Amino acid sequence: MTAEPLEARVTAALARIRNPRLENDLLSAGMIRDLAVTPDGAVSFTFLLAPEDPATLVRQARAAVQELDGVRRDAVKIAVTNPAGPAKVTHAPPGGGEAGPPQPPVAPEMPDLGRIIAISSGKGGVGKSTVSANLAVALAQAGLRVGLMDADVYGPNIPRMFGVSERPPVTGGKIQPLEAHGVKLMSLGFLVERDAPAIWRGPIIMKVVQQFLRDVEWGRLDYFLVDLPPGTGDAQLSLVQATHVSGALIVTTPQEMAVGDALRGARMFERVGVPVIGIVENMSGFVDPESGRRFELFASGGGQRLADELGVDLLGSIPLQPRLAELADGGRPILVAEPGSPAAAELQVVADQLQRRTAGRSAALPIMRG
Repeated sequence: MTAEPLEARVTAALARIRNPRLENDLLSAGMIRDLAVTPDGAVSFTFLLAPEDPATLVRQARAAVQELDGVRRDAVKIAVTNPAGPAKVTHAPPGGGEAGPPQPPVAPEMPDLGRIIAISSGKGGVGKSTVSANLAVALAQAGLRVGLMDADVYGPNIPRMFGVSERPPVTGGKIQPLEAHGVKLMSLGFLVERDAPAIWRGPIIMKVVQQFLRDVEWGRLDYFLVDLPPGTGDAQLSLVQATHVSGALIVTTPQEMAVGDALRGARMFERVGVPVIGIVENMSGFVDPESGRRFELFASGGGQRLADELGVDLLGSIPLQPRLAELADGGRPILVAEPGSPAAAELQVVADQLQRRTAGRSAALPIMRG
């Protein structure tokens, strides 16, 4: 069988990348022009990037081409241009690192926020906000400076889980985050009426995410956790376009339906260059407080299967626990209300794993298992 020509493989790799704004792949959308592939593995093309397009598309295109057998990583040249403006040529430097100046537009660094961790799930109802709240508390109890941004614009539950509801003050043009259990908090739930319907289009969601990042006086943090809405929508894309995300935690329950949805969410982060730190399995079983026996109420092993498929680790399996939901509704995270309980102990394990895996790293986290 004749090997597929390198140019055809480069073309196919670029055709697998989709522009979420246009809902089309790069080639069909006419974003790739003047593609040239030489026999010795040099690749060059012009990338038409409109101002409203995600800047991460350029990084995805470069990575997709550099991963191909036969392509020289240090010989990939991309001319990035606004369809109505001049081009900026970027080269891959020796060793295959990030391109040197001039660069295409990329998500800005926000070093004062520390390690920015996205906490996501494929579907709703898996306890993502409960995990987010308790991880934030655990990190704060460890003496770290922690901020928690509630980006779940459709169901902002963080205010209830922390027992705070007042409107945040504005000082010197900056929104002052509220604080509870040692965690700085910002949520749309502080700014809208509790029963207001969440009818948000993409541009509004992007503005909310950007405002919470830039117009809130977070101060200097060690960890900045972002509780995202379920799925792979505008909030997720807005976050990775607005700042450099260090990594993502994926929360799932053991059922195959939840695992399948979570897999799609994890693949989304991989596609936009955000490493998946690990999997957290919630509602993994029920431990009888009297006998200590464990009962698997929602199947078992889904979190481990997801971790295996992604090539990452299962960071913890959090059991169902009586009163956990009641305590959350009352603004008392389980790590505060019942720190010796099985669920609190497992959440502490996840927080310790997160801290250990991200210590000293504020950029991409090389934790994927090969």
